[in-house]
Amino acid sequence: MSDMTSHDDATAKGTPFATKTLMPLMNTPFAPGTHLQAIESMAPGAQRDIAQAEYFYFSGQPEQALATAAPYLSSQDIAARLSACLICAYANLPLGQAHEAKALLDQMNAILTKAGEHSPQLGAASAFVSAAAAVLLHLPLPQELPDTDALLPLLPRGLRTFALYVQAHLLYLKGEYAISAGIVEATLLMGATDYPIPTIYLRLVAVMDYMSLKDVEKAREHLLAAWELARPDDLIEAFGEHHGLLGGMLESVIKPEWPDDFKRIIDITYRFSAGWRRVHNPVTGDEVADDLTTTEFATAMLAARGWANQEIADHLGVSINTVKRHLAHAMDKLGVTSRKELQRYMLR
Repeated sequence: MSDMTSHDDATAKGTPFATKTLMPLMNTPFAPGTHLQAIESMAPGAQRDIAQAEYFYFSGQPEQALATAAPYLSSQDIAARLSACLICAYANLPLGQAHEAKALLDQMNAILTKAGEHSPQLGAASAFVSAAAAVLLHLPLPQELPDTDALLPLLPRGLRTFALYVQAHLLYLKGEYAISAGIVEATLLMGATDYPIPTIYLRLVAVMDYMSLKDVEKAREHLLAAWELARPDDLIEAFGEHHGLLGGMLESVIKPEWPDDFKRIIDITYRFSAGWRRVHNPVTGDEVADDLTTTEFATAMLAARGWANQEIADHLGVSINTVKRHLAHAMDKLGVTSRKELQRYMLR
């Protein structure tokens, strides 16, 4: 790590904050199937190592992601340190290490508290990482976050694209589905598709929006576009992370055509969700369900959103009796007797 420069020295000399080691793979445009070439084209050291850790994480390999990123948790390169915090926090979730994940979230927020005192660029970088961590875990946003209008212009294009995904996801959580979908569509039209990782996440939040709006065809269109982009590089982590919010679209679209990939995604879902809840539930006081199968959760999610049994059956490609059975099992496990009561256990 001899190529790293002390951030304190850099700011003292007035050197602009460098973002080349801030989630560099996310911030790199590359054609599907060429992630390896993209990583190998980067400078050896922090930039390439962080990019490799990103790839391990986004391809569902948390152990390798953690091992690769962890050495940079104490780096003097503040962008590399922020990246390592984000990668390691999320890699710890499927590994059952929620305490370590929470400690890293706290470390990110501590950096954010003082970041703006050094430079606007560092403030934007810290805000980007902290917002991404909070929104994906459905946690309250840190109070120190700047307004989106102030944040976005200071980020490079790829990270700006992912920041817009974070904004769209936040609007989804507020129930503003049409506005969220509009942000996604506009971002895609402005060239976001050059950046595979942010684009996959953007399209998945569009699936969430359109399923909430009961526009199943638009949801299917975005899911297939995300899948087509993800498959050549095996970037499947995002599908597992978002499973509970996709309204059964993975069961409806991916499972019939790609059953082996679907099984891998569901394995990611179970591992990630267990850690996610161990952080989310105690912090927020929510009671997101933690003992349902993924099929029971998808069925209960749609039911809580007002879908009729026949609509759920048609969407999932199963019989209405199968839907009733899944709902009965879900309600029994949660100790509820009505669809309205289901809502407090479902992701929003």
